Amino acid sequence: MSTTSLPAPDNSPRLREALLAAGFTVDGLLDLLGAPAYAALARSETVPALRATRGDSPLVTLVRLFLLRRAVPAERARAALPFAECLADGWVVESDGAGGGAEAGTADAAAAGVTAATEGGTGHDQDGAFVRATVDVRPYGGPEGEDWFIVSDLGCSVGGAAGASGHGGGVVLGVGGASTTLAGLTVRTPVARALDVGTGSGIQALHAARHATTVTATDLNPRALDFARLTLALSGAPAADLREGSLFEPVEGERYDLIVSNPPFVISPGARLTYRDGGMGGDDLCRTLVQETGDRLADGGYAHFLANWQHVEGEEWQDRLRSWVPRGCDAWIVQREVQDVTQYAELWLRDSGDHRTDPEAYEARYEAWLDEFDARKTKAVGFGWITLRKSGHEFPSVVVEEWPHPVEQPLGETVRAHFERQDYLRAHDDAALLTAHFAVAPEVVQEQVGLPGAEDPEHVVLRQNRGMRRATKVDTIAAGFTGVCDGSLSAGRILDAIAQLVGEDPVLLRDRTPQAIRLLVEEGFLLPVPTPTAEV
Repeated sequence: MSTTSLPAPDNSPRLREALLAAGFTVDGLLDLLGAPAYAALARSETVPALRATRGDSPLVTLVRLFLLRRAVPAERARAALPFAECLADGWVVESDGAGGGAEAGTADAAAAGVTAATEGGTGHDQDGAFVRATVDVRPYGGPEGEDWFIVSDLGCSVGGAAGASGHGGGVVLGVGGASTTLAGLTVRTPVARALDVGTGSGIQALHAARHATTVTATDLNPRALDFARLTLALSGAPAADLREGSLFEPVEGERYDLIVSNPPFVISPGARLTYRDGGMGGDDLCRTLVQETGDRLADGGYAHFLANWQHVEGEEWQDRLRSWVPRGCDAWIVQREVQDVTQYAELWLRDSGDHRTDPEAYEARYEAWLDEFDARKTKAVGFGWITLRKSGHEFPSVVVEEWPHPVEQPLGETVRAHFERQDYLRAHDDAALLTAHFAVAPEVVQEQVGLPGAEDPEHVVLRQNRGMRRATKVDTIAAGFTGVCDGSLSAGRILDAIAQLVGEDPVLLRDRTPQAIRLLVEEGFLLPVPTPTAEV
C-alpha cells in the first residue's frame, strides 16, 4: 500500500470541472477506449486501454494518469488539469519518467513502452518533467445520468482479482460488482437519515446523498474515510458525517431510516486484509451486523447488506439465516451463489494475489483456510443479499430463498414492492383474498409447453420479464384465473365462473385456491387493486 498522503479535497470543484471538460466520463471513456478495452478495465486488465490511448489529448492524458497508473509529461498534465492546485493538493506528484512507478507491473510498463514508440517519440517534455497520480479516479455514472467519480487506492479503481495485488491489508478498493449490486438493491425513497457502514471509497454514501437529508458513513480504516470524502467532493455531492470505528460503534444510540453495508464479509482464517476480512470467526461479522441492525433502524426503515454465510454440517442454511433476523424486522434473504470450500479459498487467495507469491506460502495459506473450515464443520459458503425492514410486527415476514438466476437491476423498487405485498398478505386471510381484486403484473407473460399438435399443454408457465425475472409453473385453474384478473372482478367471482366452466364444485374450488393466489401475490405475478364494490 502506498504511504503517500491522500489529496486534499479543497480544490475538488475545479478538478471536477476539468475532468468534465475533457470528457473524462463513462460515456467519454467508452468512446475513447471502445467497449472491449473498457470491459477489460473492469477485469483489472490495462493493456487494451494502454493501446487505445495513443495520443496527447486531455482525455488520453487523464485516462493514463488516473486509471492506467502511468506517469505523463507535466506539459500534458498542465493542459488537462488545474495543474498548480492538483500538485499542491497532492492529486499528482513529480515522477522520474514514463514508467508506472512502484504500483505498475513490468508487463504494464512494457506495454507503455510499446505505446510510446507507436506515438512517434518518447513522450518526454524537453525538460524531462513527468507527473503521476497518487490515487485512482474512475468515472462512475449515477442512476439519473450523473457524472460521478470514485477515488480509491492506485491500481484498485475496479477491485477484482488483480486490483488488490501488491497492496497492504488496508487497501481501499473502488467500484466493483459487489458495490454496484448493493447500490441497485437499495430502496431509494426519500429519507431523513442514512448510514453507510464500512463505507470504503464512499460509493454507497454517494448514492444515499441523492435521497437522504443527512448521510453518516463509518469505517474502521481511517484512510477509507479520507477516500470517501474525496469521492463525495469530486462528485459534487454534499459532504457526509464521517466517523471512524467498527460496525455500529461510532453511531451508538442513534437510529436511521436507511442502513447499507458492503462489509468485509469474507470467511477467512484471520484478519490479514482489512478490506475483506472482518476479523471475527466464521460468518460472525455478518451475523453481528444483521442482528445489531434492529436497534439502529427507525420504524419503517430499510437495511441492505451483502453477506457470506456458512453451510454447516447438520444445519439447514435457511435456519441459520432466519436466526440472524432481529426482533421486529421483516426480512428478505436471497442466496445468489454457493461455493464449496476449495473454490471459496481459491477465489480469495487469488483476489489478494497470493497465487503469485512463493508456492510454499500459497499452499500454507490454502491449508489454513481448509483447516478453518474443517474446524467449523463448514462444507460450503453462500453469498447473497439480506434486506431488513423495521415493521415492528408481532409476526414478522421472513423469506429466505435461493435464486441464482439472472435479475434486472436496479431492484430497489422490486424490493420495496416485495415488502408491501407481505403487508397485504399478512392483513388478508383466505376469506379476504376471495373478496379482493387482482391484476396481472404488467411484465408477466404466459408460456404453454407441450407436444406439437397436442390439444392441451403439458404445463403452463408464468414468467416475469422484469425485476427478479421469476418463473412459476401453474395448473390450468391458476392459469385461467390469472388470465382473467384485470381488477374488475373479485377472486371469488372469477373462481365461481371457472367452476361452472369446468364442472367443479364452486365451494371446493374456493376452498383450495387461496393458497395458490397467495403464492402468486407473494412472488409478484398478481397485484392487489382497489376494490370497486364489496363482492363475495
